[in-house]
Amino acid sequence: MAKKGAIVKVRLLSTGKNVKGNPTGFTYYIQKNPKNITEKMSFRKYDPRAINPENGKLGCHVIFEEKKMPPHKK
Repeated sequence: MAKKGAIVKVRLLSTGKNVKGNPTGFTYYIQKNPKNITEKMSFRKYDPRAINPENGKLGCHVIFEEKKMPPHKK
């Protein structure tokens, strides 16, 4: 039987703020190989709930940082 790879799922959590100044909580889920990438990942991606500080409109690109995965519920 073939051995399963070292790929793990990772949650990227938005650093953007909503109208009230609270975190939006928007997430992306991606995969990474921890053998090749040992440090925490961060990407600049689109958050549809974040407020653009320049013009006050919804939706802008913000930094998404790698956070701990929530526990799996059965």
